[in-house]
Amino acid sequence: MNVLHFCRARTLRSALALSLPLALVACAVQRPAAQVTAPVPTAWQAPLPHHGQLADLEHWWEHQGDPLLVELIAAAQAASPDLAQARAHLVQARAAQAAARAALLPSLDGQASASRGFNEQVEALASTAQAGVQAGWEIDLFGGNTAASDAARERLAGAGAQWHEARVSVAAEVALQVSGWRSCVQQLAVAASDARSRGETARLALASEKAGFTAPATAALASASASDAKVRTERQRMECEINLKTLVALTGLDEAALRERLAAAPPPHTPQALFAIATVPAQALAQRPDVYAAEREVAAASAEVGGAQADRYPRLSLSGSIGRGWLHTGGTSISSNTWSLGPLALSLPIFDAGRRAAQVDAAVARYDAAVVLYRAQVRKAVSEVEQALVQLDSTETRSTDAQQAAAGYQRSFEATEARWRAGLASLVELEDARRTALAADTALVALQQERMAAWIALYRAVGGGWDAGGATTPTSTSTPHTASAS
Repeated sequence: MNVLHFCRARTLRSALALSLPLALVACAVQRPAAQVTAPVPTAWQAPLPHHGQLADLEHWWEHQGDPLLVELIAAAQAASPDLAQARAHLVQARAAQAAARAALLPSLDGQASASRGFNEQVEALASTAQAGVQAGWEIDLFGGNTAASDAARERLAGAGAQWHEARVSVAAEVALQVSGWRSCVQQLAVAASDARSRGETARLALASEKAGFTAPATAALASASASDAKVRTERQRMECEINLKTLVALTGLDEAALRERLAAAPPPHTPQALFAIATVPAQALAQRPDVYAAEREVAAASAEVGGAQADRYPRLSLSGSIGRGWLHTGGTSISSNTWSLGPLALSLPIFDAGRRAAQVDAAVARYDAAVVLYRAQVRKAVSEVEQALVQLDSTETRSTDAQQAAAGYQRSFEATEARWRAGLASLVELEDARRTALAADTALVALQQERMAAWIALYRAVGGGWDAGGATTPTSTSTPHTASAS
């Protein structure tokens, strides 16, 4: 005899007994594994950054000594639609959990009524009133309601992790935008300095042409070079303006005030080391809220499989009521009390044309998809950390050489310029040396921005210091949580 027939037989024999839930505990349905394994490498393939403390990761924005960045991150988190959506999803998940837990407990409703009219029993006008309480309870024979409660609990935990992921994403986006704007300003300063230098060269070449010492073609080359530098400078200024307006849109702050504050804030230096990450990939990935949320979705899908299976078995409900009535007529009052226990109702699924079996199949398919998604999320997390580590190591390796190259090309340009002023070098030599020096300075600024972007990518890849055990979540949608920029 299969489990379904066994349980039905026991249910029919004990349908009138209040001890039926205890008799059918052995009929609880089985669920697939709530936790599954995902292949994780035993060690990182890319070099780890040196120095830094793992504890610094959660508040690393504050540790950079850049209070303006912390304020901008807080403003962006308060104005972010993605964070607001994540917060709303979290509140919905909390409400779903409350509803699922309530299904495990009896419900209690109160009723009251009053009327006045002709009463046949006393053959006179009478006032009647009654009040009562009704209770109902669906006995969770096969764990269907428990499974729904477990699924709601797991999804609430996942929604909390997704809320933290949204906060980390906003913080990283703002930091990257601020870093990009500051790099753009540095590039603008390099371009402006180059434009001034080329303009001075053009002025001297024009004066030399008028004096008959320089050929017109040489003067034209100097003038064209100066005009090209102005074009490059204006294009760089345009990019900086676009970056600033993007930052305004992210933070929701007034553009004039933001422009003034950014201009007044001293530019922080590019850090060599901000934080360390765990050498064991599994430990680092445990701080990823998206991986945690995917893992919780597997557990929720497992519970839903159990709920779908429980729906194929009998359902048992118990109700009861207690009340009091009053009758008043001709100066006489009569009161009465009533109570009842029952009915004890048993619902047996007999024929549904395969609907419940299809629901089980659908739940199993969702569970399988959740497992695949979780393992894919783990692989993605490993890849993102590895990529950030490679970028960080590469920028560190190139940093010293880039600085030496920029300094060397600058000295070469200054020497060539001195020779040109003395008539010992041609304008073509000067322009070639200037172009090389400009490219080296531009590459150095770009490398500093690339290194900062690599730190930000690593910060995001390891979860921004999120901790499943100690993280806080908002309790309502009325006041955004912006206390921490992590």
